[in-house]
Amino acid sequence: MTGTLAAIGAGLAVIGAGWGIGRIGGSAMDAMARQPEAAGKIQTAMIIAAALIEGVALFAVVVALIA
Repeated sequence: MTGTLAAIGAGLAVIGAGWGIGRIGGSAMDAMARQPEAAGKIQTAMIIAAALIEGVALFAVVVALIA
């Protein structure tokens, strides 16, 4: 039973991270299309935000599998 709940928790963490990174990527593309001169700054901010989301998702998966 706990293995099933851990798998559900890990799956939700991965789905949430995928949704968040997809949203960041889409918003960044929209922003770069509107302001091409700011593409470098937008891309840097996007990569940092995606890395933070990945870190939180990895932490959530580890916690879900340990618990």
